[in-house]
Amino acid sequence: MLETEICILGAGPGGATAALHLANAGRSCLLLDRATFPRDKVCGDALSGKVLSELRRVDESLPARLEAAPVQLPSWGIDFYAPNGRKLAVPFKPNYNAATDHAAGHISKRIDFDNFLIEEVRRRPEIELREGVDISQHEQQPDGRWLLKDASGVPVALTRLLLVANGAQSSFARQVGGHALEPAHHCAGLRAYYRGVRNIHPDNFIELHFIKDFLPGYLWVFPLPNGEANVGVGMLTEAVSKKKVNLREKLADMLATHPALKERFAEAERLGPVRGFGLPLGSKRRKLSGANFLLLGDAASLIDPFSGEGISHAMVSGRHAADWAGRALAAQEFSADFLTGYDKAVYNRLGQELRLSRVMQRLLNYPWLFNFVANRAANNPTIAETLSMMFLDLDMRERLRKPSFYLKLLVGK
Repeated sequence: MLETEICILGAGPGGATAALHLANAGRSCLLLDRATFPRDKVCGDALSGKVLSELRRVDESLPARLEAAPVQLPSWGIDFYAPNGRKLAVPFKPNYNAATDHAAGHISKRIDFDNFLIEEVRRRPEIELREGVDISQHEQQPDGRWLLKDASGVPVALTRLLLVANGAQSSFARQVGGHALEPAHHCAGLRAYYRGVRNIHPDNFIELHFIKDFLPGYLWVFPLPNGEANVGVGMLTEAVSKKKVNLREKLADMLATHPALKERFAEAERLGPVRGFGLPLGSKRRKLSGANFLLLGDAASLIDPFSGEGISHAMVSGRHAADWAGRALAAQEFSADFLTGYDKAVYNRLGQELRLSRVMQRLLNYPWLFNFVANRAANNPTIAETLSMMFLDLDMRERLRKPSFYLKLLVGK
């Protein structure tokens, strides 16, 4: 059995980022994952500008190294398809030059991106990575430390502080952290890989289709290297249950019959099975810590409720978890009260954005309003630029809360 001051459960983006920041601070940790890398993870595979910012905080050279890797595609924007069929192109950077500028976003399969981070982890002697270790039992000892056991009950590690980053299905988050699955704050999703999808944007814009008969869900098409695409659907679990939607059947039907999709997928080849996953959304503020533990990423229910983005939020939580783990060790203070500083730090960075995304998520219940915004923005350079900046600059997203924004929509300036 290993004894350590800091143990991280889960070596995805949240756990790996926490480990790398700890290493940068000169602190050692034990990083455990039940998988052996490289391993697949069901996801949309899009990497936003916030991911690049978090990579840069780990190491200034990481964004450039990712950009140079053949496992990713640079993406320059989003194509929104409103319920009325109107397409609204939203570049991440106004007046960008794809030949000379650095892209604000990328798309990379999780099997590749997560392994990109793990290769960084392997370079750091401060991090002890153990793969193929499935922790299924966690017992808090009288002195506050956590005893971790495998499925057979064999002790694996004893740690002073536990960073829980083992994903949306984390038993620790449910049993100890109190993160019960709430259908109003949880999304059900499906994803499949395709080859040969027609009319992918030449600058690899990701596509979000808000189809009238599928609201409040949406369908996505994200281009990938080697002529592939990540194609999937997501819908609030509450809505899936209420509407009795079979997501697998609905995805197949929309690809085969929807006017904006059927010709593009007529000769596309599906690569492998359609796989499902759950997304615990950050549309509700939850407790992220307790005595001798911190919750990170999907285990902390931090996924954006509108876009479904979770990678950058996991990395943000990993950065703050490393900071507060260091503070706890320096002060030898691991109480629930002390560690609430971590909660405050995470929500100080993500809270406003999650609240605004919750508002945008609710707009999906009003297709007419969505159509109105799309129609106005398509013919209004000022509004189109505002929407573009919303995905990169939180201050711009604040315009959604100001009456002047809607006045501009009405008068078309």
